[in-house]
Amino acid sequence: MHELSVCQALIRQVEEVARRHGAKRVKAIHLEIGPLSGVEPELLRRAYGLAASGTAVEDAELCIEALPLRVRCEECGAESTATANRLLCARCGTWHTRLVSGDEMLLRSLELDM
Repeated sequence: MHELSVCQALIRQVEEVARRHGAKRVKAIHLEIGPLSGVEPELLRRAYGLAASGTAVEDAELCIEALPLRVRCEECGAESTATANRLLCARCGTWHTRLVSGDEMLLRSLELDM
């Protein structure tokens, strides 16, 4: 389960941001995760409890928002949502599309107690 190492890296990043801002503690961590990111949100939640134990983010809430999978059509130029196994243009139906979003994991924001 690579989600544990992802959590450990995330926690290091969050602790560094909190330290730079002089925060007393981290109240919440807000993530956005796309379906093609390679990270399973539920497994990440489970790993978070283990990885956060004994750290400065131990009591922080982990908030995960699912990002949509979006493609841009190279035929008609439309941008639309798609599913992981069907990266088709919603307007013209072609498979000549380019991924716009949905493969990322973003640290969107932190709630810090100053």
